[in-house]
Amino acid sequence: MWTYFEPVHAVTYFHPRARAAYEAVGLRGYWRGYFAGRAAPLGATEAAPVIAAFFSFAPPMVARALPAVWRLATPQEALRARLTGAVQALAELTYELPETHLVEAADLLERAARSAQTAGRVLGAVNAALPIGEYPLARIWQATTTLREHRGDGHVAALVAAGLDPVETLAWRVAVDMSPVNLLGRGWSEEQWYAARERLAQRGWLTGDGTATEHGRAEFQAVEDATDRAAAHPWQALGQDGTDRLRELLEPIARSCHTLIPAGSPIGLPALPG
Repeated sequence: MWTYFEPVHAVTYFHPRARAAYEAVGLRGYWRGYFAGRAAPLGATEAAPVIAAFFSFAPPMVARALPAVWRLATPQEALRARLTGAVQALAELTYELPETHLVEAADLLERAARSAQTAGRVLGAVNAALPIGEYPLARIWQATTTLREHRGDGHVAALVAAGLDPVETLAWRVAVDMSPVNLLGRGWSEEQWYAARERLAQRGWLTGDGTATEHGRAEFQAVEDATDRAAAHPWQALGQDGTDRLRELLEPIARSCHTLIPAGSPIGLPALPG
């Protein structure tokens, strides 16, 4: 299900209307909008909680953005901007779908999101606590965002339990399927990257030249499996028929949104089936 709801959430990162909505409230520059929009459900937070919850960013990069962004826009303004931009993006991407399709998808997504267990999941919890959107596209985007952050919180917990730190996690991804540009773009230096590669090699995850080993792949698959188990409850609550129906409804929306996600994105989203 992640492959179907993640692209819907991701319009907030990749669609020009989302960028324009942030700029309209004074958040110019991609990373100001990113950190303000994603952190806004936490309130006017300092950097430390965001460093912990977002996990993969180098602390100095987060500290450059927070709390400075709140002098440009309040959390409430950032929340309005992120929802406005996301809805405008989805309106452009889903204009051919009938209203009944969108309403049914919103209903099922909200049922799944309400079933998400948020204990120990900070980003999932603060997004679940936001007011429900008034219109179908707002409801769809907010519910997919709650489900996405709920799953992400569980993924971070699985990474920590596996003994992986943020730069090691990204270095692993670079070895498997991600461009080093994304790692460096999250504030980590080349020296930190090479040190993380060395630590992964010492654990038997990478060879000396940085190639992923079968042992490393098996160990990381265990992390992915733990993430999926931790994210399963909303779909168990929705039931097989409801989940299958939601997947059917999300398919054309997700396929359209997926076209925005650049190859090699750190999201690591696989192509949709078919």
